[in-house]
Amino acid sequence: MRYFIEISYNGKNYHGWQVQPDATSVQEVLEKSLSTLLRKEIKVTGAGRTDTGVHAKQLFAHFDTEPLADASVLQFRLNSLLPKDISVKNILEVNEEAHARFDALEREYKYVINLEKDPFSIDLAYFVHQKPSVALMNQAAKILLDYNDFQCFSRSRTDVKTYYCNINKASWEEVDQQLIFTIAADRFLRNMVRAIVGTLLEIGFEKITLEDFHNILKSRDRSKAGASASAQGLFLTRVRYPNSIFINEPINESLGQ
Repeated sequence: MRYFIEISYNGKNYHGWQVQPDATSVQEVLEKSLSTLLRKEIKVTGAGRTDTGVHAKQLFAHFDTEPLADASVLQFRLNSLLPKDISVKNILEVNEEAHARFDALEREYKYVINLEKDPFSIDLAYFVHQKPSVALMNQAAKILLDYNDFQCFSRSRTDVKTYYCNINKASWEEVDQQLIFTIAADRFLRNMVRAIVGTLLEIGFEKITLEDFHNILKSRDRSKAGASASAQGLFLTRVRYPNSIFINEPINESLGQ
């Protein structure tokens, strides 16, 4: 039987989602906990990979096991066993062919910037000493929707076959003393969001122009774009799936279409 597990986590203490040699990852911790409780080796496949220090408010992974009599019992036991910075939100039965990565219709990220020094969000936001131009950054963010090749924002060493992504939302908003960037697409390249944010900040600080931004996108050259923004401000906030993969109607609207 295949199940989707919905989790959230604070990424401060982890070297990203994916299992790595000699480094603690969220995937590794989750697999060990599931294997302990289900008394057999359990492997999970995630909706995507987050980098070291990046957080997730909603991430899905799938795993296979014998039918669960009551998934809520496993959820409770997992939350008791997992460290405090990882939380299980749901365990949902899905079709045998359902895939946490390939069936995802849309992924949404948010990047949080503090405009004033805040000791209580050191690990959850990126602090800037001066306020960039939100208007300029929003003009640039809108330009992203006119392109679909984002090689200029991808890590140079990657195993992807295509750099094409369909971005359907990209905008900044100012809330209290924070700037929040929201971006949604069918897929993202490794390091893509942080590279976009870093480049948009250069526009906001008027280090490069909107015309430069067009040229960066057309160049397909990572060295032309800005430096990647710090990891701690980035959150994977939503992953959307078609309702058809779930055995029962999704209990959370954000899971389905």
